[in-house]
Amino acid sequence: MSEPELLPCLVLTGPTASGKSGMALALAHRWPVEIVSMDSALVYRGMDIGTAKPTLQERQAAPHHLIDILDPLQAYSAARFCEDARALIAQVRARGRVPLLVGGTLLYLRALLQGLDDMPPADPAVRQRLEQQAAELGWPAMHRRLAAVDPATAARLPPGDSQRIQRALEVHEITGRPLSSFHGAQLVARAGLMDGALVSLEPADRAWLHARIAQRFDAMLKQGFLDEVRTLRARGDLSAELPSMRCVGYRQAWETLDTAGEHPDDRALAGLRDRGIFATRQLAKRQLTWLRGMPGRHVFACDRADTPQAVIDHCARMLERLT
Repeated sequence: MSEPELLPCLVLTGPTASGKSGMALALAHRWPVEIVSMDSALVYRGMDIGTAKPTLQERQAAPHHLIDILDPLQAYSAARFCEDARALIAQVRARGRVPLLVGGTLLYLRALLQGLDDMPPADPAVRQRLEQQAAELGWPAMHRRLAAVDPATAARLPPGDSQRIQRALEVHEITGRPLSSFHGAQLVARAGLMDGALVSLEPADRAWLHARIAQRFDAMLKQGFLDEVRTLRARGDLSAELPSMRCVGYRQAWETLDTAGEHPDDRALAGLRDRGIFATRQLAKRQLTWLRGMPGRHVFACDRADTPQAVIDHCARMLERLT
């Protein structure tokens, strides 16, 4: 395998609620940085509160890219992110500025650094049919079906991992091949980063992150998150099965409005809060698992008071090598 291309950029990642956006703005206040979002939810217009999207004032403080580029009806893929990110890195460098990739969608980062298998795009009709079958049979039964056609993939997926089970069955139905057979046939070439360019904010104390997640979800509810989801539902062309509406928080809010009506009572709202916080904690857990498998990351404890200055000092050394 050929040596990967070395990308001239910095990457700031970490689990949700670890302080990535604030840290990115702190870096942008000191250097000519342009921020390239690495977040699968921030691409969607009209999804602001539930994604903790940077405010207009924050986006005016530093150029941001790959935010508000799609309607929630549309899908965004890791392959397209790789194309967009590579193009933006070149454009930002051509302007004499520093590209800073920021976000926690680690599938995108892994695709950029390790390449991407040449798998077929999503098929909405197949997806809908699988959803209907799962509603009738349950996801454990769908997992058993997957084990019959793709035992290698089924062995690494728990029976409740509906999203990945659905994708594996979809690939098999579209191509007649198991998902595992696509590994190694790369559509997107690998890329590399200079040593120290991958900065990860990770908590030394997981309880600190859990508290941050709860505080942020409470703040979203106070800011009108449920009204935001009501507005999206009122369009009439969106559904809970779309990738946009499967984002953490939006899925739980949509389900609450489905089951409790457009004006949930206090008990239903408390249930939404509990499920939203739990789902966000699960997302953070998955992100941290992915991060532990990423070699070469430079870890800073996001729950330490001296971390912002330590990250700034570290990035100053990196920028000397980039400029």
